[in-house]
Amino acid sequence: VGYFSFNGNMDMAITIRTIVLKGNTAFVQAGAGIVADSVPEREYQETVNKAKALLTAIEMASQGLD
Repeated sequence: VGYFSFNGNMDMAITIRTIVLKGNTAFVQAGAGIVADSVPEREYQETVNKAKALLTAIEMASQGLD
């Protein structure tokens, strides 16, 4: 997510947790920052944990504030 301006400036951010709602369906995406010394299993688990947090938020929102 970000922008490029006509004068050459830019500002970007990496979205590693997203929820897209379309009708009654929620699409959850989660990612991790992969670097040269990343351990694949740990990076995978990191994305699973991030996705769980989003799924918990969706569940809580669906239950309302009552």
